Amino acid sequence: MEEEKHYPAVGSEKAGYLFEFRPDGVYFTVCPTTGSSILYELSDMRQILADYGVDDYDILTLAKTVRKADGVPVKLSSRVVSSDGIASEAEVNNKAILPTHDAAEEYAGIDVDVSRDKITATIRFDLKKGTRCPTADMVRQALKEKGVVYGIDEAAIEKGAQSLDSFVAARGVAPVNGADAHIEKKYDLSHKGRPRIIESDRVDYKDMNLFVLAKAGQLLAERIPQTHGQEGKDVFGFPVPARNGKPIPLTVGKNAEIREENKIYALIDGQIVEDGKRIGIDPHLSISGSVGVGTGNIDFVGSVQVSGNIDAGFVVKATGDVEVSGFVSGADVEGRNVFISGGITGQGRGKITAKEDVRAAFAENALVEAGRDIYIADAVLHSTIKAGKKVVVEDRRGLVTGGYIAAGEEIRAKVVGNQAFVVTKLVVGVNPALSQRYQQACREYKEDKQRLSQITQMLNTFSKIDTSRLPENRIAQIAALTRSQFPLAGKIKREEKLIEELQEELGKMEDGKIRVADIIYPGVSVSVNSIKRSFQTEARGCTLTVQDDEVTIGPY
Repeated sequence: MEEEKHYPAVGSEKAGYLFEFRPDGVYFTVCPTTGSSILYELSDMRQILADYGVDDYDILTLAKTVRKADGVPVKLSSRVVSSDGIASEAEVNNKAILPTHDAAEEYAGIDVDVSRDKITATIRFDLKKGTRCPTADMVRQALKEKGVVYGIDEAAIEKGAQSLDSFVAARGVAPVNGADAHIEKKYDLSHKGRPRIIESDRVDYKDMNLFVLAKAGQLLAERIPQTHGQEGKDVFGFPVPARNGKPIPLTVGKNAEIREENKIYALIDGQIVEDGKRIGIDPHLSISGSVGVGTGNIDFVGSVQVSGNIDAGFVVKATGDVEVSGFVSGADVEGRNVFISGGITGQGRGKITAKEDVRAAFAENALVEAGRDIYIADAVLHSTIKAGKKVVVEDRRGLVTGGYIAAGEEIRAKVVGNQAFVVTKLVVGVNPALSQRYQQACREYKEDKQRLSQITQMLNTFSKIDTSRLPENRIAQIAALTRSQFPLAGKIKREEKLIEELQEELGKMEDGKIRVADIIYPGVSVSVNSIKRSFQTEARGCTLTVQDDEVTIGPY
């Protein structure tokens, strides 16, 4: 075997570079970069060559060798440097300002960084204390001193100790919180009562998505029960508690029932309705064609669909929604929600009444009332419109001309009045129906409180006498009074809650406003929270509100 030759040299494999002064010239080797290698500049290498009088070399070859760093010796110069002129490695390194990795080098410091949730422990090396890689045992000792005893990753420690890169040395087990119970509905009501949006952001009022139907025996909803949390464990060996999921009640409305403890099924065919958190079925009636002489008046417990018109003089009443594909001309229509695709012509008679919302293409000489909102797509002409919350006339022309428009909270339109200064009145902050309900609830509450007080006084009186001497009819009276006080007390609590809800609704009306996108013409008078104002000149793009007891005009 050929004996390995050694030549005078500067640098080392540890230093990352090596200059060899061979008999035929100067050779330069750059070792592949490692995590512990010290970085150096091309200028440092040139300085070493200059120190030994080597100046006849190709600088491009030097630069390529540094960049390639493949550990292969490259001849830089043919100059021969005598061994007497070569200094020791330490002396050369001092000249070249390059530190070397020798046996006396200090170990890097070890920092154990535990995450805030105490689930992971990360090893980070402090190179200010040294650049030598600590051993795996040193890492284990640092973990022990920190108190990390659980989830230690031996493989990660062995691998991480071979470089100065940070690494995760221990992983605990994170807790898994339980999932809350929830109701998984097997239907979608999110688009119910909304017109279908077609291209160019236009809406199709002929497709209102009014009903979601179900068949008898159909699964409507399922309660997914809550789950228990799974406890975790941190790197210090301590348990980490988990939160259990919360339960949720499962309630049903009419024509539906709970089966298998967690499932709601429909009992009859009909439309799916939600009453608060209750899910039920509301039957409906479909009429092909118009309501008129051929059908007579309609009084239906459920929802009604009319594919044609409702002729003058006829009545359609429903406990559910009423959908009319055509026109309503001088007819009476009453329902939970009333949707009229073709529009309303009052002809001096008839009335549209909804407990919740009314939607129509237009209203002319019409009387329309809704407990919640009224949406008219195109125009309201010489009509009386009353809504518990909002009246919105801002699609297409968005025109309100003549008549009386009232809303509890807000009126929105594009144009109010016309160039002929026709008298048009707008009122917000008033809901007579809601005020009447509030007054009635207060009266009933007061009467029931007095009645309960009387019963309590009578029972207190009877408790002081010997009832065994009373006649049977008197004893029966005492028993009846005793039984009646409990349901009466429950009724009083419900009345208190209703009064609070009505007070909250009435409070919202104190912030009533009128918003007009384009123009208000002279001849228009408004009343906002009982404060009145008449317009003698045009007003454009404005919002009317009350400030300091005056109706003020602000930006739209």
